[in-house]
Formats: sequence, C-alpha cells, structure tokens
Amino acid sequence: MRVTPNSLRSFAAGLLIATTSIGAVYMFGPSEAESTAKVETFKTEKLSEEEMVKQLTSNGFVIHTEAEWNKQLTAMNENQEEKAEDKKEEKTDDKVVYKTILTVSTGMTSIDVGNALENANIIKDGLDFYKEVEKRGLENDLRPGTFEVESGMTTDEIISTIFK
Repeated sequence: MRVTPNSLRSFAAGLLIATTSIGAVYMFGPSEAESTAKVETFKTEKLSEEEMVKQLTSNGFVIHTEAEWNKQLTAMNENQEEKAEDKKEEKTDDKVVYKTILTVSTGMTSIDVGNALENANIIKDGLDFYKEVEKRGLENDLRPGTFEVESGMTTDEIISTIFK
C-alpha cells in the first residue's frame, strides 16, 4: 500500500471528526449514566413482630427472645462444665507411652539418633542422650537397622537396643 499526501489528509480528517463527535456527546450528553439493569423496588411497609417472626421462620431461621437465648447459653455452659468434670474424673495417672520405629542408616551419628528419639517424644533431650552414649564410649558402635523403641524404656534399654 502506498501512502500519499491525500490518504494522510483523509485519515487525519477522520480522526478529527471522530474526536469532535465523541467530545460533543461527552459535553452535551446526559450528566448521569442510566443503568440498563432492572432495579427492583422494595416495599417499605412496616411488618408486625408476629409477621416478621413468621416470615423468618418460614425461611429457616430460628427466632429467640433475649431471655430464651440467655437461658440456652446458661444451659450450654452448665453442660460443658459437667462434661469437663466428667473428663477430670475419668482421667487417672495413666502415663502416655509413645512408640516409634527408628531406622538407623549407615552414616548416622548418635547425635542424629538422639534428635530422632527426641522428635518422636521417646526421650526428653537428644543432647543428653548423646552425652550418655559418649560417656559409655559407644558413639562409634551404632548398629544400622530398624528398631522399635518406646518412651517407657530406660536409657540403658534404648542404648542396648540400638548400639552393639
């Protein structure tokens, strides 16, 4: 396509006419846009208390007076307190015992084992476990394998299970 001075003038004139038309509509058009959506008007009639309750209950709502609501809250709190007391009575001095399957692989250290046992809630402190193993001179006698240990075991039992 070849651009000539006449085609450029025609294009410029078209832009000028379009801009002028849009400006005229903007300046002299309506000041507020009208919505094309249908707007529903709501009735502003006053409903009686009975009519409101009837309408709400027909839509699945439950209506209570403040006194009824407070009565229900009180009953619920009493019920929760009774359940809490029952749980306290049911609790005895049973100790929770954690069990885990510990997999010791080649290259693990006794520090790694202590941390794994601590994370599994078998022992309280992994560093103390490592120090005990080191005190016994067993840090290099770690036996690779899979071992079942539980929190009810003593440190001696755990060490004798995992170390040679």
